[in-house]
Amino acid sequence: MIKPLSTKTNMKITSNGRFNPYFKDCIGAIDGTHVLARVPAAMSAAFRSRKKETTQNVMAAVDFDLRFTYVLAGWEGSAHDDLILADALERDDGLSVAAGKYYLVDAGYAARLEFLPPYRGTRYHLKEFDSRNYPRNSIELFNLRRSSLRVTIERAFGALKNRFKILYSKPFHPYKTQVKLVLACCILHNWILQFGNDQHVPLEAEWRANVRDEDDPGDIEEDNRGMAQIRDDVATDMWNNRGMAEAGGGNGG
Repeated sequence: MIKPLSTKTNMKITSNGRFNPYFKDCIGAIDGTHVLARVPAAMSAAFRSRKKETTQNVMAAVDFDLRFTYVLAGWEGSAHDDLILADALERDDGLSVAAGKYYLVDAGYAARLEFLPPYRGTRYHLKEFDSRNYPRNSIELFNLRRSSLRVTIERAFGALKNRFKILYSKPFHPYKTQVKLVLACCILHNWILQFGNDQHVPLEAEWRANVRDEDDPGDIEEDNRGMAQIRDDVATDMWNNRGMAEAGGGNGG
């Protein structure tokens, strides 16, 4: 139940001129979320998050239908997101990406091959753009549209925690069971989406208005040159064709 169902370009992209054809090879988004944990006192420092809570850091990939396609639970709350991604890629049963495809990631990740972050050093969060702060150049336009697409994973995490309140509660199970509970919740989330609409999924308009960025682990500077070039090419094409987005199902932003 936790696996990619298709590598075809999702309708969320093909139906919107802000995203198509620029993100035609994007199959989803990746990010981390923190879930409260209980561990022995001797281990608590490693599990202390930036918010000073004892947590496990859960990395997940989702597609644009809000389904979890990969989940790695169990890492300490203090672990950096990019380190967890590296672990996921090195595991025998770990994360794999179809040839020619990629995931969107946030600024806490490097632009590895098959993983595309925003431009750093300029605006890239949705809340930084509004009707009075239109993108001023190709870099900001890319960041805005990328963030509008990447919000999918925030909505998926929101739906998961809204539905399974146990993920907000201080656990009392052994740690291995705590990890399994996260995975079980993700499987059930996918199963529910497969068989109908879900009242726990935040509406995109609501989520865009309230999206938060306090969990960002900080920018990192090393980027894969190939992915950085893809980002530059996409940003240039977006900017040159920005007046055509409305005709393709979106607005200039």
